[in-house]
Amino acid sequence: MTGFSYHDDPEKFLAVRPDLVLIRPMIDRGYAALVQRLEKSGVTVISLQPGSIDEMFVYWRILGVLAGKQERAGYMVRQFKHAVSSLKKITGNIYPKKKVYFESIHKKMKTFTRDSMAIFALETAGGINIGSDALSSRGTNIANYGKERILSHASKIDVYLAQKGSMNQPTVEIIKAESGFHLIRAVEENQIFIISEMIVSRPTPRLLNGILEIGKNLYPDIFTRKFIETTITRTKVEN
Repeated sequence: MTGFSYHDDPEKFLAVRPDLVLIRPMIDRGYAALVQRLEKSGVTVISLQPGSIDEMFVYWRILGVLAGKQERAGYMVRQFKHAVSSLKKITGNIYPKKKVYFESIHKKMKTFTRDSMAIFALETAGGINIGSDALSSRGTNIANYGKERILSHASKIDVYLAQKGSMNQPTVEIIKAESGFHLIRAVEENQIFIISEMIVSRPTPRLLNGILEIGKNLYPDIFTRKFIETTITRTKVEN
């Protein structure tokens, strides 16, 4: 399958004669020339980007309508909710729960807002968000936090999670080497885990994989390989 990027020439898109092109608001704002060229050529361009779990379900249903797959979209929503409900019944009984700092952008010391998909994944997996007081930056689900605030929770942070993506490449070594981070309990005890943004910050069913990955890092005795495989298989069968 051919890959497409907003950096590509509009002619690459037009060559495959799309009926519809889905973009995010960031592309709409930053690459207006591409959008205008597509629209002038008769291509319908729709900008969507859910920021929360509830918005994600609406997003799936909208995609179902656009693709003529309304029933399939409805099944996706119901089965995802069913899987989450089943997991919450298990993680709800975990005590004590791990306290977690979930980093979104390392260089800028940012975390996630309380209603973000990443924090939903963390809390569904049974973790407690140590940065629950973080406020949105520019209306996004990313929040400024800062080293001083992180270190104010140093003795309480049982696990340090860091998101990794194409524009953000933290490693365990980088986090360990950060000035002052040796004071963080999770760093001292080697409880640092890197997780792909593709499974915690994208509005797709792979968010379930993100929940299970986080759970494996927090509670390996519960989120065993067999448990994870059974959960994913069961969800696929029920779909």
